[in-house]
Amino acid sequence: MTRLSRAARGVITAVAALLTVTAASTTARATPGPRAPRDFVALSTVDPTIIQEMRYFTPHNFVGERIDGYQQPICVLTRPAAQALHQAQRQLLRQGYSLKVYDCYRPQRAVDHFVRWAEDLDDETMKAEFYPNVDKTRLFADGYIAEKSGHSRGSTMDLTVVKLPARPTRPYVPGRPLVSCYAPKFQRFPDNSLDMGTGFDCFDPLAHTLDPRIQGPQRANRLLLKNLLENLGFVNLAEEWWHYTYKPEPYPNTYFDFPVTWKSLTKH
Repeated sequence: MTRLSRAARGVITAVAALLTVTAASTTARATPGPRAPRDFVALSTVDPTIIQEMRYFTPHNFVGERIDGYQQPICVLTRPAAQALHQAQRQLLRQGYSLKVYDCYRPQRAVDHFVRWAEDLDDETMKAEFYPNVDKTRLFADGYIAEKSGHSRGSTMDLTVVKLPARPTRPYVPGRPLVSCYAPKFQRFPDNSLDMGTGFDCFDPLAHTLDPRIQGPQRANRLLLKNLLENLGFVNLAEEWWHYTYKPEPYPNTYFDFPVTWKSLTKH
Protein backbone atom coordinates (compact mmCIF):
# COMPACT_ATOMS: atom_id res chain seq x y z
CA MET A 1 0.00 0.00 0.00
CA THR A 2 1.41 3.44 -0.91
CA ARG A 3 1.92 6.23 1.60
CA LEU A 4 -0.80 8.27 -0.14
CA SER A 5 -3.37 5.49 -0.01
CA ARG A 6 -2.64 4.90 3.67
CA ALA A 7 -3.17 8.60 4.36
CA ALA A 8 -6.39 8.65 2.36
CA ARG A 9 -7.69 5.59 4.16
CA GLY A 10 -6.85 7.21 7.49
CA VAL A 11 -8.83 10.30 6.56
CA ILE A 12 -11.81 8.21 5.45
CA THR A 13 -11.73 6.22 8.69
CA ALA A 14 -11.60 9.38 10.80
CA VAL A 15 -14.49 10.94 8.89
CA ALA A 16 -16.57 7.79 9.25
CA ALA A 17 -15.92 7.72 12.98
CA LEU A 18 -16.90 11.38 13.28
CA LEU A 19 -20.12 10.79 11.38
CA THR A 20 -20.95 7.87 13.67
CA VAL A 21 -20.43 9.97 16.79
CA THR A 22 -22.44 12.86 15.30
CA ALA A 23 -25.30 10.55 14.36
CA ALA A 24 -25.31 9.03 17.84
CA SER A 25 -25.33 12.47 19.45
CA THR A 26 -28.19 13.60 17.21
CA THR A 27 -30.17 10.48 18.11
CA ALA A 28 -29.56 11.10 21.81
CA ARG A 29 -30.71 14.70 21.52
CA ALA A 30 -33.76 13.68 19.56
CA THR A 31 -34.89 11.11 22.15
CA PRO A 32 -37.99 12.62 23.75
CA GLY A 33 -38.26 12.82 27.51
CA PRO A 34 -41.28 11.56 29.43
CA ARG A 35 -44.49 13.38 28.55
CA ALA A 36 -47.72 13.85 30.43
CA PRO A 37 -50.83 11.90 29.42
CA ARG A 38 -53.23 13.95 27.31
CA ASP A 39 -55.58 14.63 30.21
CA PHE A 40 -52.95 16.56 32.18
CA VAL A 41 -53.23 20.34 31.84
CA ALA A 42 -51.66 23.54 33.08
CA LEU A 43 -54.04 25.00 35.66
CA SER A 44 -53.71 28.46 34.10
CA THR A 45 -55.37 27.19 30.91
CA VAL A 46 -58.42 26.13 32.93
CA ASP A 47 -58.52 29.05 35.36
CA PRO A 48 -56.00 31.88 34.92
CA THR A 49 -57.33 33.72 38.01
CA ILE A 50 -55.96 31.20 40.53
CA ILE A 51 -52.74 32.57 42.01
CA GLN A 52 -49.65 30.41 41.64
CA GLU A 53 -46.64 30.54 43.96
CA MET A 54 -44.78 27.38 43.01
CA ARG A 55 -42.47 26.96 45.98
CA TYR A 56 -40.41 24.02 44.71
CA PHE A 57 -39.28 26.02 41.69
CA THR A 58 -37.65 28.38 44.19
CA PRO A 59 -35.16 27.86 47.04
CA HIS A 60 -37.82 28.84 49.59
CA ASN A 61 -38.70 25.34 50.72
CA PHE A 62 -37.56 22.91 53.41
CA VAL A 63 -34.64 21.72 51.25
CA GLY A 64 -33.37 25.22 50.49
CA GLU A 65 -32.87 24.84 46.73
CA ARG A 66 -34.92 24.35 43.58
CA ILE A 67 -36.23 20.79 43.51
CA ASP A 68 -35.42 18.34 40.71
CA GLY A 69 -38.03 18.24 37.96
CA TYR A 70 -39.40 21.76 38.44
CA GLN A 71 -38.18 23.34 35.23
CA GLN A 72 -40.88 26.01 35.05
CA PRO A 73 -43.12 27.57 37.76
CA ILE A 74 -46.43 26.16 36.56
CA CYS A 75 -49.16 24.16 38.25
CA VAL A 76 -49.90 20.94 36.33
CA LEU A 77 -52.89 18.76 37.21
CA THR A 78 -55.21 16.18 35.74
CA ARG A 79 -58.04 17.94 33.96
CA PRO A 80 -60.78 16.81 36.40
CA ALA A 81 -58.79 18.19 39.35
CA ALA A 82 -58.14 21.48 37.55
CA GLN A 83 -61.80 21.85 36.61
CA ALA A 84 -62.88 21.20 40.20
CA LEU A 85 -60.47 23.90 41.39
CA HIS A 86 -62.04 26.24 38.84
CA GLN A 87 -65.43 25.61 40.44
CA ALA A 88 -63.98 26.36 43.88
CA GLN A 89 -62.39 29.54 42.57
CA ARG A 90 -65.68 30.80 41.14
CA GLN A 91 -67.25 30.49 44.59
CA LEU A 92 -64.35 32.20 46.35
CA LEU A 93 -64.21 35.11 43.92
CA ARG A 94 -67.81 35.98 44.77
CA GLN A 95 -66.71 36.28 48.42
CA GLY A 96 -63.69 38.43 47.66
CA TYR A 97 -61.09 35.68 47.92
CA SER A 98 -58.86 33.65 45.62
CA LEU A 99 -57.16 30.29 45.78
CA LYS A 100 -53.37 30.18 45.70
CA VAL A 101 -51.47 26.98 44.86
CA TYR A 102 -48.03 26.18 46.25
CA ASP A 103 -47.57 22.81 44.55
CA CYS A 104 -49.52 20.57 42.19
CA TYR A 105 -48.24 17.59 40.19
CA ARG A 106 -44.84 16.54 41.57
CA PRO A 107 -42.48 14.37 39.50
CA GLN A 108 -41.07 11.23 41.10
CA ARG A 109 -37.58 12.70 40.63
CA ALA A 110 -38.64 15.53 42.98
CA VAL A 111 -39.75 13.02 45.59
CA ASP A 112 -36.39 11.27 45.18
CA HIS A 113 -34.71 14.64 45.79
CA PHE A 114 -36.64 14.97 49.07
CA VAL A 115 -35.53 11.49 50.10
CA ARG A 116 -31.85 12.20 49.40
CA TRP A 117 -32.11 15.42 51.40
CA ALA A 118 -33.79 13.67 54.34
CA GLU A 119 -31.04 11.04 54.41
CA ASP A 120 -28.36 13.76 54.62
CA LEU A 121 -28.55 14.46 58.34
CA ASP A 122 -25.90 17.17 58.12
CA ASP A 123 -28.03 19.42 55.89
CA GLU A 124 -30.26 21.47 58.16
CA THR A 125 -30.13 24.72 56.22
CA MET A 126 -33.87 25.42 56.51
CA LYS A 127 -34.58 23.75 59.86
CA ALA A 128 -35.24 26.99 61.73
CA GLU A 129 -38.24 27.75 59.52
CA PHE A 130 -39.74 24.47 58.39
CA TYR A 131 -39.01 21.88 61.11
CA PRO A 132 -37.67 23.68 64.20
CA ASN A 133 -39.02 21.07 66.66
CA VAL A 134 -38.42 17.91 64.60
CA ASP A 135 -35.19 15.92 64.75
CA LYS A 136 -34.21 15.22 61.16
CA THR A 137 -33.71 11.55 61.98
CA ARG A 138 -37.51 11.36 62.52
CA LEU A 139 -38.65 12.72 59.14
CA PHE A 140 -39.45 9.28 57.66
CA ALA A 141 -40.83 7.73 60.84
CA ASP A 142 -43.10 10.69 61.53
CA GLY A 143 -44.42 10.70 57.95
CA TYR A 144 -43.07 14.05 56.81
CA ILE A 145 -41.01 12.45 54.00
CA ALA A 146 -41.90 9.32 52.02
CA GLU A 147 -40.59 7.53 48.93
CA LYS A 148 -43.90 8.01 47.11
CA SER A 149 -46.26 10.98 47.00
CA GLY A 150 -49.86 11.32 45.91
CA HIS A 151 -48.77 14.50 44.13
CA SER A 152 -47.04 12.32 41.52
CA ARG A 153 -50.44 10.92 40.48
CA GLY A 154 -51.54 14.36 39.30
CA SER A 155 -54.70 15.07 41.30
CA THR A 156 -53.19 16.37 44.54
CA MET A 157 -52.32 19.98 45.25
CA ASP A 158 -51.12 22.18 48.12
CA LEU A 159 -53.06 25.43 48.37
CA THR A 160 -54.41 28.25 50.50
CA VAL A 161 -56.77 31.24 50.35
CA VAL A 162 -55.85 34.87 49.62
CA LYS A 163 -57.94 37.95 50.37
CA LEU A 164 -58.42 40.14 47.29
CA PRO A 165 -56.89 42.32 46.11
CA ALA A 166 -53.83 40.16 46.58
CA ARG A 167 -50.86 41.96 48.03
CA PRO A 168 -47.46 41.25 46.48
CA THR A 169 -45.17 39.01 48.51
CA ARG A 170 -41.54 40.02 48.83
CA PRO A 171 -39.17 37.43 47.35
CA TYR A 172 -37.23 35.04 49.54
CA VAL A 173 -33.55 35.89 49.82
CA PRO A 174 -31.31 32.95 50.81
CA GLY A 175 -29.19 33.69 53.83
CA ARG A 176 -31.60 35.97 55.61
CA PRO A 177 -32.57 34.94 59.17
CA LEU A 178 -35.33 32.32 59.27
CA VAL A 179 -38.39 32.40 61.52
CA SER A 180 -40.31 29.29 62.57
CA CYS A 181 -43.33 28.37 60.49
CA TYR A 182 -45.64 28.46 63.51
CA ALA A 183 -44.60 31.91 64.77
CA PRO A 184 -47.27 34.65 64.71
CA LYS A 185 -48.10 35.61 61.15
CA PHE A 186 -46.51 39.05 61.35
CA GLN A 187 -43.20 37.39 62.30
CA ARG A 188 -43.22 34.57 59.73
CA PHE A 189 -41.97 34.87 56.17
CA PRO A 190 -44.52 37.19 54.52
CA ASP A 191 -47.31 35.40 52.68
CA ASN A 192 -50.33 37.19 51.22
CA SER A 193 -52.62 34.34 52.23
CA LEU A 194 -55.07 34.26 55.11
CA ASP A 195 -53.55 33.32 58.47
CA MET A 196 -53.82 29.54 58.73
CA GLY A 197 -51.92 29.28 62.00
CA THR A 198 -48.73 28.00 60.37
CA GLY A 199 -46.92 28.56 57.12
CA PHE A 200 -46.98 26.14 54.22
CA ASP A 201 -44.92 22.94 54.63
CA CYS A 202 -44.63 23.36 58.38
CA PHE A 203 -43.41 20.05 59.83
CA ASP A 204 -45.28 20.31 63.10
CA PRO A 205 -48.52 18.98 64.64
CA LEU A 206 -49.84 22.53 64.61
CA ALA A 207 -50.20 22.10 60.84
CA HIS A 208 -52.76 19.31 61.36
CA THR A 209 -55.95 20.69 59.86
CA LEU A 210 -58.09 20.33 62.99
CA ASP A 211 -55.41 20.68 65.67
CA PRO A 212 -57.42 21.90 68.70
CA ARG A 213 -54.81 24.56 69.53
CA ILE A 214 -55.72 26.41 66.33
CA GLN A 215 -58.78 28.48 67.14
CA GLY A 216 -60.46 31.76 66.25
CA PRO A 217 -59.86 33.31 62.82
CA GLN A 218 -57.07 30.83 62.02
CA ARG A 219 -59.40 27.86 62.47
CA ALA A 220 -62.15 29.66 60.54
CA ASN A 221 -59.75 30.20 57.64
CA ARG A 222 -58.80 26.52 57.57
CA LEU A 223 -62.46 25.53 57.62
CA LEU A 224 -63.27 27.98 54.82
CA LEU A 225 -60.82 26.10 52.60
CA LYS A 226 -61.77 22.65 53.89
CA ASN A 227 -65.53 23.01 53.58
CA LEU A 228 -65.30 24.62 50.15
CA LEU A 229 -63.11 21.89 48.67
CA GLU A 230 -64.74 18.91 50.36
CA ASN A 231 -68.10 19.97 48.92
CA LEU A 232 -66.54 19.67 45.45
CA GLY A 233 -65.04 16.20 45.86
CA PHE A 234 -61.65 16.94 47.43
CA VAL A 235 -60.22 15.00 50.36
CA ASN A 236 -57.92 16.67 52.90
CA LEU A 237 -54.83 15.07 54.39
CA ALA A 238 -55.50 15.51 58.10
CA GLU A 239 -51.85 16.22 58.90
CA GLU A 240 -51.55 19.14 56.47
CA TRP A 241 -54.11 21.92 56.26
CA TRP A 242 -52.90 22.79 52.72
CA HIS A 243 -52.99 19.28 51.16
CA TYR A 244 -56.01 18.15 49.08
CA THR A 245 -56.66 15.37 46.57
CA TYR A 246 -59.49 15.37 44.05
CA LYS A 247 -61.47 12.12 44.00
CA PRO A 248 -61.91 9.90 42.12
CA GLU A 249 -58.34 10.09 40.83
CA PRO A 250 -57.87 9.25 37.14
CA TYR A 251 -54.52 7.60 38.00
CA PRO A 252 -54.85 6.19 41.53
CA ASN A 253 -51.90 3.80 41.17
CA THR A 254 -49.55 5.57 38.75
CA TYR A 255 -46.62 7.74 39.83
CA PHE A 256 -45.44 9.90 36.93
CA ASP A 257 -41.99 11.39 36.38
CA PHE A 258 -42.36 13.86 33.49
CA PRO A 259 -40.84 17.26 34.40
CA VAL A 260 -42.94 20.29 35.29
CA THR A 261 -42.68 22.21 32.03
CA TRP A 262 -44.94 23.36 29.22
CA LYS A 263 -43.16 21.01 26.85
CA SER A 264 -44.30 18.00 28.89
CA LEU A 265 -47.89 18.97 28.08
CA THR A 266 -47.52 19.27 24.31
CA LYS A 267 -49.62 16.83 22.37
CA HIS A 268 -47.78 13.71 21.31
